[in-house]
Amino acid sequence: MQLIDGKATATQIKAEIAERVKSLVARGGKQPHLAAVLVGHDGGSETYVKNKVIACEQCGFKSSLIRFEDDVTEETLLRCVAQLNADADIDGFIVQLPLPKHIDEQKIIEAIDPRKDVDGFHPENVGRLAIGLPGFISATPLGILTLLQRYHIETSGKKCVILGRSNIVGKPMAQLMMQKQYADATVTVCHSHSQNLKEECRQADIIIAAIGRPDFVTADMVKPGAVVIDVGTTRVPDATRKSGFRLNGDVKFDEVAPLCSFITPVPGGVGPMTICSLMMNTLKAGEQRK
Repeated sequence: MQLIDGKATATQIKAEIAERVKSLVARGGKQPHLAAVLVGHDGGSETYVKNKVIACEQCGFKSSLIRFEDDVTEETLLRCVAQLNADADIDGFIVQLPLPKHIDEQKIIEAIDPRKDVDGFHPENVGRLAIGLPGFISATPLGILTLLQRYHIETSGKKCVILGRSNIVGKPMAQLMMQKQYADATVTVCHSHSQNLKEECRQADIIIAAIGRPDFVTADMVKPGAVVIDVGTTRVPDATRKSGFRLNGDVKFDEVAPLCSFITPVPGGVGPMTICSLMMNTLKAGEQRK
C-alpha cells in the first residue's frame, strides 16, 4: 500500500507555479491576481479562504479578499460580481460557498464571467468539460486527476466507481474520468440510493468516495489492489483535539488501507490539492490574457 501525499504534491506544484509566474513577469506579463468573496463567518469557509490567501503568496500571486456579513443582499453580491468581472487587474475570482439561504447560489455562479470562473462552476465551463473542450475544471476533481497523474496510476480502460453525484465533485469527476484526453476510464456513478452498491464498488479498480458520510467505505467494499481516493471531510467531535473535532473521511481508513495499492489520507490527501488546483486555474487565467 502506498499513501498518496496530497500535501507534498501540492507543495511541489505551487513551487512550479511560482517559477512560471517569475517567468511570466520577466517577459513583461502581469502578476496573476485572484480575488475571493467571503460572506459571513462560517468556520470552514474562513479557514479555506485563509489557506487560499497563503497559497497565493506561495505562488507569487496577488490576492484580494472581499468580505460581506450574513445579511448582505443578493443585489449587493451581484453588483460585487459585476465589478470583479469588469476589473482588468483580476484574472480570476471565487465566491466562497455555501452562501446564506436567502441568496440564490446558482444565480451568483451564473453571473461570474466564465473566463474568470477559476472554481469551474459556471454552466459554460461545466458544459465545455462535458464535450471535451478546454475550460476551467472544478478544483477538487482537477486535484484528484492531478494526483492520479503524478503517481503514475493507470486509468485508461480501468473501472472507476464514483460515490456521490454533487455538482462540485461527483458529476465533474465522472466527466473527467470518462474523457479520453484525461483518464479514459469506464465510469459508474453511485449514490445513497444505488442498488448493489457494495458489488459495484468491489468490481472497481479505482474508487472515488465523495458521498459525505464518515467511514462509509468499508473493507468489504474494496477489492485487493484497488486505488481509493477519499474526498470526505466531515467534522466529527473529538475531545482529544484542541479544536474539539477532527476531520473524518468517507473511507474507514484503518481497515481499507491494507487492501489498497494506493490510498489518500484525510487530512493531507485531496484537500491540499483542491487549493492547489485553484492556483493552477488562476495561472491559466493569467496566461490566457491578451
